[in-house]
Amino acid sequence: MKQLIVGLAFIGIIGSLASALFFMMRGEKPGETDDTKRAGRMVRALALRVGLSVLLFICVLIAWKLGYLQPTGIPQGS
Repeated sequence: MKQLIVGLAFIGIIGSLASALFFMMRGEKPGETDDTKRAGRMVRALALRVGLSVLLFICVLIAWKLGYLQPTGIPQGS
């Protein structure tokens, strides 16, 4: 269950980053010069990505502190 939640958060972060890339790379249509609307969408997508990343980091720290996550891997001092 924990892996699913973290995986969904990563998918949301990557999706938000891809959305910002789409808005950044999308060309203007002939006769259309509304860069502020496109830039606003890009900024909103990047802000969502940063927010999701911070939220995921805080949730992982809380889960570690409460004992839901246990550190594994390389032992200390190696």
